This record gives sequence, C-alpha cells and structure tokens, in this order.
Amino acid sequence: MSFTLNKGELAAIVGVNGIGKSTLLRTLCGFQPELMGSVHINGDELNTIEPQYLAQQISVVLTETMASKNMSVKELLALGRQPYTNWLGSLSKKDISVIADSVSLMELTPFLNKKCFELSDGQLQRVMIARALVQDTSIILLDEPTTHLDLYHKVQIFKLLKSIAHKTNKTVLFTSHEIELAIQLCDKMLILDGQTNPFEQPCKLIANNCFDTLFPSDTISFDAVTGSFKIKK
Repeated sequence: MSFTLNKGELAAIVGVNGIGKSTLLRTLCGFQPELMGSVHINGDELNTIEPQYLAQQISVVLTETMASKNMSVKELLALGRQPYTNWLGSLSKKDISVIADSVSLMELTPFLNKKCFELSDGQLQRVMIARALVQDTSIILLDEPTTHLDLYHKVQIFKLLKSIAHKTNKTVLFTSHEIELAIQLCDKMLILDGQTNPFEQPCKLIANNCFDTLFPSDTISFDAVTGSFKIKK
C-alpha cells in the first residue's frame, strides 16, 4: 500500500476484523516497527525523528483503558502539554490558553473538575480527543474512536473529528468499523482488503466498486446509490 495524507483532511482506515487496521495505525505512530516499507512525516523518516519532537508532531488516542481514571478532566488535559513543559511540568500562559481552546472546542467546561471515572463513555472519548488537541500536533491518530458508543454519539464524534480537521488544518486519521458513517463524513478512505488496498475519496471508491467485495457477497452486498450495506435475507 502507498498513500499520502494532507493537512486539513479527515481520513479513515476500514476493513474486516483482523486485516491489520490497528497494526497499521500503531506503525504510523511508531509504537511498533514497520513490517516493510517506511513512514515519512514532512519528508523525514519516522524512525529518525527524536521522541520529543515526534510527540509535537503526532498525538494518539487508543482504545486501551486509561491507567488511572481517578484523575480529574483538568489534570488529564494538562498532561497533553508534556512535550512542551519543563521537567517540573509547569504550565505557561500559552499552555493554559491551548487547554482552554480545546475545552471550548470540545464543549467540556461542565466536566473540568469531574473525575474521569464519573464520565460516560461518550464524554470520556471527547476528553481523550481534547487531550490530543491540547498536545497541539499537526497529526492526530485514533484507533476505533467510537467503540462502545451509540449511533448518536458515534455521529457526534465523527462530526467533531471532521470539524477539527477542517477548522484547525490538522490531519486526522482513524480506524473504524463504521464504514457507512465514514463514507458520509470522510475526505479520504483507505480500504484494507489484503490486495490492492485502495485509497481515495469515498465517492471515487464507490465508483470503482471498491466496497463491493469487502464482505462475502452471499451475505452482504453494497448499494452504491445509498452508500450503504444490505443484508441478503
């Protein structure tokens, strides 16, 4: 596979279970070495970038449970400034301003003093995305950001991610099983099919019949007109 992401774009990695979506995302952020090939950020090869500088370029939101949910929302958000603070972790006026902007964008003011364990899944996910925003990177990577959320909150998160990409000119890439929502909201999509792994705008992927063979045809078919999957009864 070969693909390029630009600033201000929302992109999704989709595919069946076990195809390698999370593996690819972890490779892109340097959490595990490449199986082959290379990853470049602004022309620099990923494995040559110093960790602190890399933390100023990429922020990551994973599906793993937090190490401690006893932190307040305010404390968790402040950790996002770690790549920029001194060894004491003191927050400057700029740090506080960046945190305030992220809180405003994600509408988290009512939750600042709450402990993370007091939040619903949807609220906590918004906090984790806000922490990534506080890190102030040009690239945000998210692994299954809508897991365990109902349809309304899935749509809410996806629309927030699109707004973040377009309004702040950041590159936002996420893995997801929510293919139909991604088709409606993403600028680009990468379909991991184990063969050609096409990467394009959703409308072009539909025109090229790229979704037609994603699932067994005797069970699920893709309707190009509505951009949705149909179950064969």
